[in-house]
Amino acid sequence: MNAKIIIAVVVVALIGAFFAFDLQQYFSLQTLKEQKDSLNELYNNNPVPIAAGYFLTYVVFTALALPAAAILTLAAGAIFGFWWGVVLVSFASTIGATCAFLLTRYLFHDTVESKFGDRLSAVNKGIEAEGAFYVFGLRLVPLFPFFVVNSVLALTKIKTVTFYWASQLGMLAGTAVFVNAGTQLADIESTSDILSPKLILSFVLLGVFPILAKWALSMLRKKTDLDEPKTNQQGVGHE
Repeated sequence: MNAKIIIAVVVVALIGAFFAFDLQQYFSLQTLKEQKDSLNELYNNNPVPIAAGYFLTYVVFTALALPAAAILTLAAGAIFGFWWGVVLVSFASTIGATCAFLLTRYLFHDTVESKFGDRLSAVNKGIEAEGAFYVFGLRLVPLFPFFVVNSVLALTKIKTVTFYWASQLGMLAGTAVFVNAGTQLADIESTSDILSPKLILSFVLLGVFPILAKWALSMLRKKTDLDEPKTNQQGVGHE
């Protein structure tokens, strides 16, 4: 049997099993809070295997576009702390996104194109005009769902290496915000803790960050547009 067909069957089977066995119930905020102490103890006793298992789980879930990335990112802060959590999530999410990118490009190209083909023209123009910066902008300002960005970009001519590093840089700030929120959620012992200053700050950052990122990109774009005419005028003058 063709290797592509085997991989496609495995991918579809894993996604189907996730929903058929209702595994999503184990990836909720409530479950994370209930299991926080047990997970911390398990990690303290077996740091390397738990970190490796978490990393692999994140990669697989992201590659298959399963709805658990947000809670897994919060879990990183709750279990591993901020810095180690950011490292794990940053690499796992980018590797998983790249796997999803490759699966779409080489296995599910026609299926994804039939669903998102109407958006492809604008994306291709953005890639041609701005290259890696366009990918960086899509990651920095999460206007579109994570899996949609992975899938649509896979239909373009962008190189896999460019997709990887631009995605990792673009997602880094958002990753840090979510992991930081997880470190605060890990401290909740009762409902009164929900209104703690640190927790409120974490959720404020979650809400404000996309707005600030979009504003920063807009200002950078305006500056670029203003600089271009000056360059053109200088060129004309020399002629």
